[in-house]
Amino acid sequence: QVQLVESGGGLVQAGGSLRLSCAASGRTLSTMGWFRQAPGKEREFVARIGWPSRITYYTDSVKGRFTISRDDAKKMVYLQMNSLNPEDTAIYYCAVMSSTGSPLSWGQGTQVTVSS
Repeated sequence: QVQLVESGGGLVQAGGSLRLSCAASGRTLSTMGWFRQAPGKEREFVARIGWPSRITYYTDSVKGRFTISRDDAKKMVYLQMNSLNPEDTAIYYCAVMSSTGSPLSWGQGTQVTVSS
C-alpha cells in the first residue's frame, strides 16, 4: 500500500509561487496527481502525470501557471505553482491514480493560502 506525505504549503501573497512536494512509499509506478479542496467546496482535480509516459494534464484554471513533475528514483511528485491567486487557496492532496484517472489513495494534505 502506498503512503503519501505532502509538504510545502504555506501562506503566500497573490502573484507569488509555492512548490508542493509529495513523498511516496511503496509502489509508486503509476499515474500520480494533485487535487485540492477549498473551504465549503468539493475536492477537485488539479493535475496528473502519467507513468511511464510522463504525459501531464491540468485543469483549465491552472494551465500555464502550475507544473507537475515526478522523480521516480526519489519517489517524489512535485507541483510548482506560479502566479497564485486567492482562488487557489485550498488544501492540496497528492494522490495515486488509476489508469482511468480515478484517485486510489490520498495523503493528509497541505494547506495553501493565498492572500490578496
